[in-house]
Amino acid sequence: MGTLTIRIPDDKHARLKTLASSRGLSLNKLFEEFSTQAIAESDAYARFQAYAAQGDREQGLAVLDKLDKHFAK
Repeated sequence: MGTLTIRIPDDKHARLKTLASSRGLSLNKLFEEFSTQAIAESDAYARFQAYAAQGDREQGLAVLDKLDKHFAK
């Protein structure tokens, strides 16, 4: 498992700790969830680009619909 050190302003750090706590998570787990979401968005975009390059409009739109449904939760 990797280790990541980031520097953020104290006020932002405090707000993130509060957010994590309100979700019943550690700050580490909150950032793990953020990174999972960012990777999923990137993967979906890459799939959309691949479908678009193939000229498959329907598959590309299906990926966008799936993405919308996932993040509408």
